[in-house]
Amino acid sequence: MILVSDAHAAYRRFARESGIVHEHINLRRGVRLRWSCEIGVAIPLQNVNGYHCRFKRWLRHFNGVATRYLDNYLGWQWAIDLQRIDSAELFLRAALRAPGR
Repeated sequence: MILVSDAHAAYRRFARESGIVHEHINLRRGVRLRWSCEIGVAIPLQNVNGYHCRFKRWLRHFNGVATRYLDNYLGWQWAIDLQRIDSAELFLRAALRAPGR
């Protein structure tokens, strides 16, 4: 697993404590893209920042969420972003098929 972020100390510490590789992008120098030899692709930080912004905006509708359900909300956002589920009916059908429900 690899974490690509800006150089904020919180990311470095998280990566170190989690035992994952951390690659940072120097935003001050105008760098917005990092080539990762480990996975063989270019990783644009703005994509991550954009996703985070959309996710936070979408979560505001729920007036806060419990951390234990965060994976579920990420799944919903993934479905919305990729337009896999585009109606309330499809959301309901997907929820009823979800494991453990």
